[in-house]
Amino acid sequence: MKVIGFAVLALTSLVLGLSVEPAKAASFDGPWTVVIVTQSGNCDAAYSFPLQVSGGRVVSTGGAAINGRISGGGGVSVAISSGGSSGRASGRLSGSSGSGRWNGILNGARCSGRWEAHR
Repeated sequence: MKVIGFAVLALTSLVLGLSVEPAKAASFDGPWTVVIVTQSGNCDAAYSFPLQVSGGRVVSTGGAAINGRISGGGGVSVAISSGGSSGRASGRLSGSSGSGRWNGILNGARCSGRWEAHR
C-alpha cells in the first residue's frame, strides 16, 4: 500500500498539462523502475516500484489509480491515488533514466522528496 501511494505521488505531477507528441513520447514506452526518496515528512525513507509507459501514458502495474503522461520531450506529470494516499510528481525522462520531485499524503502523513527512474 505504501509503495503504491508513493508511486502515485511521484507520477502525478509529471503530467501537468504537457503537450504530447505521440511518436516521440513512444520512445519512453516500456517498463521502468521508480525509486521515491522522502526528504520531508514522516514517511518511509525510500520506496521502489515498477511502472509501465505505453503510448506516452504512465500505466499502473499494481492497484493504484494513475493518471500520468510523458511528453515527446520527456516531461513527466503524474497523479496517483490508492486508498487514503494520493500524490503528484513531475520531472523529466531522458534516454533510459529520469528524475524529478514528488509530494503528497501517504497514510495521513504529508511528505515530499525526489524520485529517480531507470529502465
